[in-house]
Amino acid sequence: MKLRTLIADDEELARRLLREFLKGEEDIEIVAECGNGFEAVKAINELKPDLVFLDVQMPRLDGFEVLELVESDAAVVFVTAFDQYAMRAFDAAAVDYLLKPFTRERFGASLDRVRTRVGDVRPMTFPQNLKQASRAPGEYLERLVVKDGPRVHVIPAGRLDYAEAQDDYVALHSEGKSWLKQQTISSLEAALDPRRFLRMHRSYLVNVERIVRIDSNTKDTWAAVLNDGSKIPVSRSGYLRFREIVGGQ
Repeated sequence: MKLRTLIADDEELARRLLREFLKGEEDIEIVAECGNGFEAVKAINELKPDLVFLDVQMPRLDGFEVLELVESDAAVVFVTAFDQYAMRAFDAAAVDYLLKPFTRERFGASLDRVRTRVGDVRPMTFPQNLKQASRAPGEYLERLVVKDGPRVHVIPAGRLDYAEAQDDYVALHSEGKSWLKQQTISSLEAALDPRRFLRMHRSYLVNVERIVRIDSNTKDTWAAVLNDGSKIPVSRSGYLRFREIVGGQ
């Protein structure tokens, strides 16, 4: 049985090298090549390849964001020049990673690992916080990606107004639009800069720059009024954290 293989890398030279190294491998069939993350998401979801060679650093969507958006049991080999902080994510999720530049011998060893893994009936699983695990300490998400049917939306973190917990999902509200993303609000909070985003309530994470004022409801409850008129419930602990951030009295 041939392994239906997809190559995703924004560099033509890198794709050409992979094609060259795969030439002559009788059990490999290249079904698609993609030059950016959007193309990769579409191709993986449509073609359901057995094996994906996936670059980490690509424009528009990076490799981690691609995996967040696809529904696939494909074996994944990261092809990357990424730094040491990504290794935890690689070790947790991928069959292997190839650190650029790599030799034919190293590539052959990676293919051997792929063949062993593909023969195992266990599907590949990728942790929800894969993108988060790849970042260096003190680095935070600058954008959020959301799959909405066949479409992919990229929301710059600075344009997120607030997020609302809905069971195992979060509703992301940005500039009058809303999207559902399968993620807990706690993991989203950990991924965003705490100086910009504040957990005002157990179910709400708010962009501090969007807050116009805080209104008192009762002795221990408040409401944050945002610049678009939205009102967000504020717990006592959320109110105290807000005062710490803005230096209010």
